[in-house]
Amino acid sequence: MTATRTLVTAWDRTVLVEGDRVLRSLAAPTTPEALASRIELRRDGRLTPEEEALLAERGGETWRTRDRRLVGPGVLYDPSVPGAVPGGADALALRTALLADAERALAAAWDPSVHLEEAVRAARELDRAANQVGERLASWAAKDTPGLDPSQAAAAAAAVLRGSEPLPLGPRDPAVLAARRRLAEAYRTLVAVRDELQGAVTAATPGRTPNLSALLGPDLAAKMLAQAGSLDRLARLPASTIQVLGAEGAFFEHLRGRAPPPRHGLLFLHPTIRSASRSDRGRLARTLAAKVAIAARIDRAGGPVDPDLRRAYDARREALRARRGPGARRRSRPGLATPLDRAARHRHLGR
Repeated sequence: MTATRTLVTAWDRTVLVEGDRVLRSLAAPTTPEALASRIELRRDGRLTPEEEALLAERGGETWRTRDRRLVGPGVLYDPSVPGAVPGGADALALRTALLADAERALAAAWDPSVHLEEAVRAARELDRAANQVGERLASWAAKDTPGLDPSQAAAAAAAVLRGSEPLPLGPRDPAVLAARRRLAEAYRTLVAVRDELQGAVTAATPGRTPNLSALLGPDLAAKMLAQAGSLDRLARLPASTIQVLGAEGAFFEHLRGRAPPPRHGLLFLHPTIRSASRSDRGRLARTLAAKVAIAARIDRAGGPVDPDLRRAYDARREALRARRGPGARRRSRPGLATPLDRAARHRHLGR
């Protein structure tokens, strides 16, 4: 009985064996670049040149293999046949090839939108820092200027920087007075850098994500990218997840049974959703999230701007407004707790 001929492939060669005998062996080039390209082909489910050359010599014979990539006419899948290539392998050459393949994969996976994401996060952190510094500066300046509004940090900074003479109620120590001036200068610097970052994001986002920017606006599009982690990840998210991006805290509270499910996250910043009636916000957010999912995939593929996305969303918005009618208001049922009532009840019950 003739032994079964088995096609076995490895990272450096492809072998046809019959029993314990090697009938044909085709080795790949030994350069790291060539070996790395073979590894990439196998990872993508494609055939290497050596595999194609050996399959071309099959003729009318029936071969077996345990590699699903090689299954085809005359090559049957059989998990019981050997899967290891006879002979040893060069571990150093394999390591070099894997490192070269990893470098190539990292270069192919690089997403330039990471700089937009970092700029958005930096602007958010600067905004938080500027608010804290501004509150402290306004509170401090209001101590010696009774007419100053403690909530106006910009006015407080201007008053501190404008004053050259110590005020009657101001700091007596020149060092403290100078330190407060430095604090006002730091506040203005934080605000200026934050505004510059936001302006840069607004200018750069449409070039990277034209469809998202046309649908959401550059600022909100950049925030969605930063929240998702990358354009590639945003393009792979379902619309249901995109709808609640930015509302993860509320979502987990819902999973614990402490709150209703969130209807929107960052999408609430869109002017059409923010200005919509409470009963329509969830429907609009769901529609907008579906369009965002499509827009992200088009931008990820490098496609042109599709105006139909915004037109379809506007049509849905007008349909909701027409259904409600002019001047329509949401009616509440007797005994139905308002959201604030529900929150107070949860706090009272210690949930």
